[in-house]
Amino acid sequence: MSFDYIKSYYGVDVKRGQRVEAYGKPGVITGADGQYLRIRLDGQKHSNNYHPIDGINYVPEIAVDTGKNS
Repeated sequence: MSFDYIKSYYGVDVKRGQRVEAYGKPGVITGADGQYLRIRLDGQKHSNNYHPIDGINYVPEIAVDTGKNS
């Protein structure tokens, strides 16, 4: 199981490096372990497993205007 499985089964499109809040604590997705996400909370050295739809808030990506198309 992987990110593809998580997307098809739970309907959440996730990727490594994506910012999240796990039970209100900020962190980053570091991988997938079976049906679980591996998330490293800010300030911690190691990742832990979290269920993709239980207590996880997916932080939207912010578009950065580089000014190159102006």
